[in-house]
Amino acid sequence: MKSKTQKLLFIVNPGSGKGEVNYTEEITAFFKERAEEIEIYELPSDCSLEALKSTIKKSKADRVIAVGGDGTLKLVAECLVNTETPIGIIPAGSANGMAKELGIPLELQEALELATAGSLKKIHAVMVNKELCIHLSDIGFNAYLVKKFDELPTRGMQTYAKAAWHAFWNHQKMDVSFKIDGKTINQKAAMVVIANATQYGTGLEINPDGKLDDRLFEVIIVKEYAVMEILKIWISKLPWNPKKIESHQLSELEIRTKHKVHFQVDGEYLGKVDRVVAKILPEALTIIV
Repeated sequence: MKSKTQKLLFIVNPGSGKGEVNYTEEITAFFKERAEEIEIYELPSDCSLEALKSTIKKSKADRVIAVGGDGTLKLVAECLVNTETPIGIIPAGSANGMAKELGIPLELQEALELATAGSLKKIHAVMVNKELCIHLSDIGFNAYLVKKFDELPTRGMQTYAKAAWHAFWNHQKMDVSFKIDGKTINQKAAMVVIANATQYGTGLEINPDGKLDDRLFEVIIVKEYAVMEILKIWISKLPWNPKKIESHQLSELEIRTKHKVHFQVDGEYLGKVDRVVAKILPEALTIIV
């Protein structure tokens, strides 16, 4: 019996990264002499979630590949959460945090090979204020940094450094309140991270205890602007100073803030909030690794 030809649907975000690579052309050339059937859908600037869901459904693809950064991956994941359709990643964004987390090659040809023939892994996600989070969500300092980064005209690590410098000097600490193990905690914090993954796209490991396939997420409370403390953990793997940073493992959490604070999910700035509700979604996505 003749085996079925594998069909791959590539969801390409033309606006990802620095725009130096024409991914549609590169993907077409890669598969020109191969047996796989491919379809490429370039995301329009005004693409709705329902339109993308319809495109994926009509394609009847065996694998759906997100070509872009963490925002593009999040969009594809929102279409395929709690389904068995595998999601592949071609890293084409500025930071590519989730690709780095999963060990996806940053080199295009290698990433295409992996998306075609890689194995499948079930991972959990977190629903944060009705937004699907597959990487990292936070309130406070980093969310403000994401906002400033989005406002700058260029991309890349140099632009990120400029945004970080601005955020460091202009952001104020928050008054946060939440319950853990029945105990109410009131705390001043520079930022609070709801962490599905272990590290930001910059490589900064904010959540050393994170696992993508357990049934827990971590909440990281950064009490001070502890840049040196985070760098110490990143470089030496030494334990945190609990006076500056603390971590808890949870399956659900509600955070309240005295004033509205900056909020982001998977690198997408979502405005200001004074309440964050997070809940684990076990085995929510199938990822190609």
